[in-house]
Amino acid sequence: MSSVIPAPSSVVSPGGPVFVLDEHTGIEAGPGAGRVAHWLRTTVGAATGLPLEPYVSGGRRVLLRITPLLADELGSPEAYRLTVDEHAVVIDGASPQGLFYGAQTFRQLLGPAAFRRAPVTSGRVWDVQPVVISDSPRFRWRGLMLDVARHFMPKDGVLRYLDLMAAHKLNVLHFHLTDDQGWRIEIKRYPRLTEVGSWRARTKFGHGASPLWEEKPHGGFYTQDDIREIVAYAAERHITVVPEIDVPGHSQAAIAAYPELGNTDVVDTSSLTVWDSWGISLNVLAPTDNTLRFYEGVFEEVLELFPGEFLHIGGDECAKEQWRESPLVQARIEELGLADEDELQSWFIGHFDKWLSARGRRLIGWDEILEGGLAEGAAVSSWRGYEGGIAAARSGHDVVMCPEQYVYLDYRQDAGADEPVPIAYVRTLEDVYRFEPVPPELTPEETAHVLGTQANLWTEVMEDHARVDYQAFPRLVALAEVAWSALPAPGERDFAGFERRMAAHYGVLDALGVGYRPPTGPLPWQKRPGVLGRPLEGTPPNR
Repeated sequence: MSSVIPAPSSVVSPGGPVFVLDEHTGIEAGPGAGRVAHWLRTTVGAATGLPLEPYVSGGRRVLLRITPLLADELGSPEAYRLTVDEHAVVIDGASPQGLFYGAQTFRQLLGPAAFRRAPVTSGRVWDVQPVVISDSPRFRWRGLMLDVARHFMPKDGVLRYLDLMAAHKLNVLHFHLTDDQGWRIEIKRYPRLTEVGSWRARTKFGHGASPLWEEKPHGGFYTQDDIREIVAYAAERHITVVPEIDVPGHSQAAIAAYPELGNTDVVDTSSLTVWDSWGISLNVLAPTDNTLRFYEGVFEEVLELFPGEFLHIGGDECAKEQWRESPLVQARIEELGLADEDELQSWFIGHFDKWLSARGRRLIGWDEILEGGLAEGAAVSSWRGYEGGIAAARSGHDVVMCPEQYVYLDYRQDAGADEPVPIAYVRTLEDVYRFEPVPPELTPEETAHVLGTQANLWTEVMEDHARVDYQAFPRLVALAEVAWSALPAPGERDFAGFERRMAAHYGVLDALGVGYRPPTGPLPWQKRPGVLGRPLEGTPPNR
C-alpha cells in the first residue's frame, strides 16, 4: 500500500489471505462500468497475459460498480472506494471518472509489471494484500500544460502523455498549439496557417543566447482528425483537453502566414517568417476588425473540435512597441476611448470573452489578462507567481495556480554542471512536492475560486520526447500528488515518505518507458555538454 501515488485519503489494511489474480478471475461490470472493464482488459490483461473474461460464477472476480452516493460520502464526484479480500476486488466509483481512478489504483497495487504492454515473466503470481482504500481528489483541475508549438510532438507522443497523465490521475491537458515558432492545428478556412505557419527553416539550439543552430527545417501539425482522435482518446481516460490559441502576442507564425494580421503600418509583415529563435517576438496582432473576424473564424473551428468548457487564448507577454508606434493602433485606442495599450489588450481579450460566452464557453488566459482590467467571466492561469491568482480570486474569478517558481518543469532540477541546457532556478523534486496551490491569505470564499493546479512544460530546450520526459519526470509525479491528495502544510509534508514511495514508482516509470531524470543525476545520453542555457542562482522570488 505504501507505494500508491497519489497518496489516497484513507487506507485500512485488515490483514488476512491475499487476493490472487489468475486465469480464472473474471470482471463483473455493473451498469455504466463497461468502459473501465474494457480498459482493465486492455492494460492489466495485456501486462499479465490473463483473459479477464466476463465473470460468470465460481471464481474470483473484479467487481466494478458506479455508486453515486459515494460523492456525498467522500466529497467528490471523482471519488472511489477499492475493497480487496481473498475472494474479490470491488471498485466502487461515484461516477465513471471515480471508477476509472479506482481501477488505476488497483493497477498500482499489482506492481510495476502491471504497467507493461505484454507479460515479461511466465508463471508469475499476481496477488494483492487485503485493503480498503477510500479516496477523492482535492482539486478538480489537475493539469499538465504541454507546449507543442516550440518543438512539435507527433500525435503518438501526445497519446502517450495522455496515458502517463491518466496513470497519475491528472485530468486536464492544456494543449499549447500556437506561438511565434509554429502553428500546430489545421484550420480549414485558413490553410496557410499550417502550409506556412507550421514549420520554420531552422531552430536555435539551447537558450536564445546560444550560438548554436540546428540547420534543418522543423515542423508539423495536427490535422482536424488527429485532434478529434486526441480529444476522444483523452475523454476515454477522463482527461479534458483545453486548447491554447495565442492572442494578441506570441503570434508571429500566424502573421507570417497572413501578413495582414500584423501591424503593417510600422513593419513589413510580408517579409516575416516563422520565428526560429526563443524569447518574446515584437510582432503582435493588429487590433483591427479584420483580425477579430479572422480569429473568430479560427475559434469556430477550434470549438467544434474541443467540446470542453474552456478555451485558452494566451494573452501573455504581448509586446506593446509596435502598438505605440502605429498611427492606426493609436487611432483605434482613441476611437475606443481607451487610456493606453494595456487597456487595448484588455479590450481585445474582452471581445473574445464575450464572443465565447455567447457560445456557452469560457475564456481562460495567462495572468497578463488582468492588465487594464479583467475580462468579465474570464478565468486566469496564474504563472508569474501567486499575485495574479490572488487578485483574480478576490475579484470573483476562477484561477488555475501554476506559478513559475514551483511548477515550470523546464527549470533545471539540480545545480550540477551536467544538467542539460540549464534554465532558470533549481526546482527539485522536493520543491515541487512542497508547492501549495492555495495562498494562505485567501478567505474560504476566495479559495473556492482556485480550480486547481498544473505543471507547465515549455519546450524551447526540449527537442524530442526524451528531453520532455527528462524535464517532466519525476517532478510531474510530485505535482500529481499535490493536485490530488489532501497534504499537510508545505513544511509538514513527509517528503522522505514520498521518496520511499518513489523508489517503487520508478519501476512504474521504467515499465512505461519514461526517460526520467534518475535521483543520482543525468545519464550520459541525457546530458547536453556545451549547449548554452540560462541558469539563475538562489531561490526564485515568491511573488
